[in-house]
Amino acid sequence: MHLSNPIELMTAFLTATVALWFVGRSVPWAAIQPANRPSPLIAAAFHYLRGPGLLASTGLLLLRLSIGLLMIHHGQEKLADPQQFASTYVASLHLPFPLFFAYVAGFSELIGSWLVILGLVTPLGALALASTMGVAALQHILTGGFNIYVLELVVLYLGGSLAILFNGPGRFSFDAAMAPVLFNSSLTASAGDANTPQPALVPIESR
Repeated sequence: MHLSNPIELMTAFLTATVALWFVGRSVPWAAIQPANRPSPLIAAAFHYLRGPGLLASTGLLLLRLSIGLLMIHHGQEKLADPQQFASTYVASLHLPFPLFFAYVAGFSELIGSWLVILGLVTPLGALALASTMGVAALQHILTGGFNIYVLELVVLYLGGSLAILFNGPGRFSFDAAMAPVLFNSSLTASAGDANTPQPALVPIESR
């Protein structure tokens, strides 16, 4: 598929990179500490978002934008003519209700791409893209065998989506920017540290 305006795409890529970089830089990671005994879910979410350092987070940002901005066009193309996509691709998988699954694939790629780009509920967006690319890879293998020229783009999208899913969005994302809200109890616990002097209540006698 040819890009109608590559300059517009590059402008969007650079703008999103700068905006999300500033979003990630605004998070006070040094002030956010997990509670003494956080629940396993809170601990896993904290390490999932904070884990990558600045350099790795920059790489994840570039990967998210590269995959997301390009996958949007695939979702739009499917939704522009879902019946054609259903007849050409979904029907070859012998799935019931091919038109329904055509809409599912189109919306998964469209919405999943935006979630990956913004780094918002990133695991859900990355899982949506990885699922559609996994089905696409299966369809190509069933209809054309292991043809590298047909599979290479699908496998690249699939691998990139899985890398984002397993490693997280990185610090330059809206998921990371919401860390102070998600871990508010941790911030409160750290603010009320035992070493910090606390105001004492002094009774006042009436005369």
